[in-house]
Amino acid sequence: MAEGTGQSGEYDVVILGGGSGGYACALRAAELGMNVALVEKDKLGGTCLHRGCIPTKALLHAAEVADSTRDSEHYGVKATLEGVDVPAVTKYREGVVGRLYKGLQGLVKSRKITYVEGTGRLADARTVEVDGQRLTGRHVVLATGSYARTLPGLEVGGRIVTSDGALALDHVPDKVVVLGGGVIGVEFASVWRSFGSEVMIVEALPRLVAAEDEAVSKAFERAYRKRGIAFKTGVKFTGATQDDDGVTVSLENGEELRADLLLVAVGRGPVTEGLGYEEAGITVDRGFVPTDERLRTGVENVWAVGDIVPGLQLAHRGFAHGIFVAEEIAGLNPAPVVDVNVPRVTYSEPEVASVGLTEKQAKEKLGEDRVATYEYNLGGNGKSQILGTTGFVKLVREVDGPVVGVHAVGTRMGEQIGEGQLIVNWEAYPEDVASLVHAHPTQNEAMGEAHLALAGKPLHSHS
Repeated sequence: MAEGTGQSGEYDVVILGGGSGGYACALRAAELGMNVALVEKDKLGGTCLHRGCIPTKALLHAAEVADSTRDSEHYGVKATLEGVDVPAVTKYREGVVGRLYKGLQGLVKSRKITYVEGTGRLADARTVEVDGQRLTGRHVVLATGSYARTLPGLEVGGRIVTSDGALALDHVPDKVVVLGGGVIGVEFASVWRSFGSEVMIVEALPRLVAAEDEAVSKAFERAYRKRGIAFKTGVKFTGATQDDDGVTVSLENGEELRADLLLVAVGRGPVTEGLGYEEAGITVDRGFVPTDERLRTGVENVWAVGDIVPGLQLAHRGFAHGIFVAEEIAGLNPAPVVDVNVPRVTYSEPEVASVGLTEKQAKEKLGEDRVATYEYNLGGNGKSQILGTTGFVKLVREVDGPVVGVHAVGTRMGEQIGEGQLIVNWEAYPEDVASLVHAHPTQNEAMGEAHLALAGKPLHSHS
């Protein structure tokens, strides 16, 4: 079914995939006066809206409410947590998704974008075919997104689920093993622990959230131990079997773990197979579509955005890619989207937020003696004390130069990464930020205090 201006034929831009990257490209291209066709086989909004960012963050908020209720007496409020009504949580979560979905549909319709529902594939470098309908574009944008990966020999089904299956659960499992200590794994571990589950994370890398700065990762692990979330790092998974009573997870060290559920959270793979990409001359490397910094695929007027492009798999990166490509096609010469300067947030309890280079990356790039760091402990931040959180803000700067990395861990610290990304992307010096006034009492003050200290004038911190 197609909606908008025309059912088929010639367009300025044909976009294959209606997730964060695809719909952002469609909206911006239409805004710039282009005739746009957008093809989506499932629901507009893609994984992020329907099975990823939004529903999981709704779950995490429900988990925060459960924790607040459980700990209410600490704040002088008498409340009792009677339990978690999973169907009611699901209703709340789906209500949030539904409202956003309806709004997005309205936006696409208002921009007079031709929206085509169906499974599309490249017929050639200028044509997308959808159920026999051919859509030809002066430009084609590939935005087909990603899927939840599993491991060789590990069959998903029954008590073995990916994030998609975890969202479909109608109960709180008593005991869970989470395979993978990256963003998805630790977020679900956080939810289930707040809901009352016993949780064990298994991670092959040496630490949880291993892509983060090492100091942040260590603080995060301390917080998880305190919450009673168990984890094993530096150990590999070798297999899993299930029966009517549960699932048995085998590890390389010979250990076996028994649980009601195994969540496989080992990352996401690109959706490119069987879509005609290689036949159209597009390079595909291990499923991904390599591009240059301007998101060109190497085939003239064919672009790729979002999770199929090697690098960070984040909805807002795909969103930025989509806008970039629309503006590039329009001749506006936009600034490229550079992965290291894209903000990253893990929405667990505690939250992890970062942008720019870690201390290790900065030293590798600039040299050991060209990097200075500072950690401002949230113990000195009034609002963080009110919230009852520990953690810190860590700054990484070039000596006598700008701040090149901002890293934070603590309750709600994801909200601080907005200023963090401005600091890093605008190449601000600590002195620039130190002169700004940060509202009191807010957690945002921690950002100001850290920069005051790094600029050589610490106030609520020990130098």
